[in-house]
Order: sequence, then structure tokens, then C-alpha cells
Amino acid sequence: MTEVVQGEVVAIRAQALDTHGRFVISARHNHFVSDAKASAGGPGEAVQAGELLLSSLASCGLALVQKEADARGVRLAQAEVAVSFERDPEDGTRYRAITLDFALRGVPQQTAQALVDAFTGTCPIYNTLRRGGPIAARVRVPD
Repeated sequence: MTEVVQGEVVAIRAQALDTHGRFVISARHNHFVSDAKASAGGPGEAVQAGELLLSSLASCGLALVQKEADARGVRLAQAEVAVSFERDPEDGTRYRAITLDFALRGVPQQTAQALVDAFTGTCPIYNTLRRGGPIAARVRVPD
């Protein structure tokens, strides 16, 4: 059974730097640089927003697959996932498709599918994207 933390709030902070289109992202005590795409006026060198989205899916996917494997007493010889998106050519504000391709070695296909089903059944990132869940953008102007 998956542990769900009721009312859990996770937050990050991002700040624009002096280089236009470059940002420092802070998550707890971890800090990294992210760039806007060159086509959006940024440097396009550091990891970009869409890549961060894909990375979060990959990280959640592998973490939950491993957690479920441990719960079942299954030993994975290797676990990988490749995640991609395709932007909708008719509506640039959305993705036409987001695909996760898992490669799980050391288990039969049926077990591998059950491990991935555990991920898709519990990952809030995956399920929010799948449902097109609620999102809000608020703004304030500090003094």
C-alpha cells in the first residue's frame, strides 16, 4: 500500500538571474540553473522547463517502480525509463503526447507491467498530467 501524506505541500523557488532567460532553482538545500529555450529568448544551455517536467516523471517513475519491487520482494537487475513529449503542432500551449518507455530487466513481462502499473496508479505528477488537473497562476507585486 502506498503511503499518502495528507495535506503535504512541497515548494521550490526560482529566481531570474542577470543573464536574460537564466534562472536559479532552489529545492530544499539543492540549487541548479535552468534556462529558457533559445527560441524563447534564453541561452538554451542549461536544462529547460520541458526537460524538468520529463525528469520529474522519470524520477517518480523509477522511484515508485523500485518501491513496488521492494514491497513484492522482486529484484530488478536494471531499471531505466526514457521519457519524451511531442508538442501539439496545432496548439503550442499543450503537448500532443507524453510517453514513458520503461525497460525493466530481471523480471517477467507480467511483473514488469505490475510494477509500472503501481507507478501510474500512485504518482501524482503522472496522474495530474493525465487528468489535466487543476492549476493556478497567482501574482503579487511586493513592496
